[in-house]
Amino acid sequence: MSSNIKVLQVIPKLGYGGAETGCYDVAHYLPEKNYKSFIVTSGGELTKFIDREKVKLILLPVHSKNPLLIFLNSIILIGIILFYNISIVHARSRAPAWSCLFATKITGRKFVTTFHGTYNFSGKLKKFYNSIMVRSDLIIAGSNFIFSHIKDNYSEFFKLKKKFLVIFRGINVDYFDPSTKLDADEKKLLNKWEINKEKKIILVPGRLTPWKGQQLLIEAINLVKIELGYEAFHVVILGSDQGRNLYKKKLIRLVEQYRLTNQIKFIDNCKDMALAYKVSDIVISPSIEPEAFGRVAVEAQSMEKLIIASNIGGSNETIINEKTGFLFQAGDEIALSKKIIKIITMDDISAQLIGKEGRKNVIKKFNVEKMCFFIFFEYRRLLN
Repeated sequence: MSSNIKVLQVIPKLGYGGAETGCYDVAHYLPEKNYKSFIVTSGGELTKFIDREKVKLILLPVHSKNPLLIFLNSIILIGIILFYNISIVHARSRAPAWSCLFATKITGRKFVTTFHGTYNFSGKLKKFYNSIMVRSDLIIAGSNFIFSHIKDNYSEFFKLKKKFLVIFRGINVDYFDPSTKLDADEKKLLNKWEINKEKKIILVPGRLTPWKGQQLLIEAINLVKIELGYEAFHVVILGSDQGRNLYKKKLIRLVEQYRLTNQIKFIDNCKDMALAYKVSDIVISPSIEPEAFGRVAVEAQSMEKLIIASNIGGSNETIINEKTGFLFQAGDEIALSKKIIKIITMDDISAQLIGKEGRKNVIKKFNVEKMCFFIFFEYRRLLN
């Protein structure tokens, strides 16, 4: 029976974000279970890595929020569903989800959505637009935080009889494995970044946007400098400004104001994130608004690195405070600076023990195989 099951995932773009990598991982897992796998997307970096023998890739401008394109996409999706005899359509973002809703209503196929973020809403119209993510037959929340957010804000849009559950995101623990990286590669990356490994290296991954908390991080680092001096650390703020030039300029001015230009570097991207984690000693996720899941915290733990994250959103679920990492009061640069000082001055044995516990935590709860199996299991239940 399962060989006749065909799953179509629809996502705006296949980049390197959590929703995108989750879509990619599930798409390649399903053929192992004898399901046929399809992805509709407008493009993206990950498309070049898709195994075309396992996954059928269809390019369509599903990234657009233009109502006319959303309607036209729904017509094309109806054709795709009927031509390939798709069993389940799984939408992973709002604009394509509207197209998928229309297409599945017309064709009578099962409709699944994954609620990946909090999708801020400023008015009734925006909330209605977001509500598409709870109009499916199966609603998947990526964390307990997102589950609560949906119940608190969108319960008027879905009936309780609908299937609604949490499936934690997973990461590839074989890729994010500290034992797989070569010393030569580490040296090459450090030379590229022009960083001296003799100092502690603090890594701050994430796109440059105000809610990710880079400004708070710089304020905290200034306090650490006052306490420990210039020679104690390097900081790498790793992420693109994605066109937010004014925000990046503001951060650079703040670094200059605190005379931290020799301590803090801005790096746009790194093709091997596991290697970036490997060369670091401390990883920080200083978000001032809740992370839906907190992928950085999970990846850092998998790499046995000491992680500090704000105590809001998904990080509360992915980090066991003081055992696999450290939480600080969100928005409080003094609290963050104290955590940084605590870890910089921590003895090596204690740091290693916490790192080992972090990897155990991720393997047990947040590995990609577990995520893919649970999603596959729910697909199967949906059709029975």
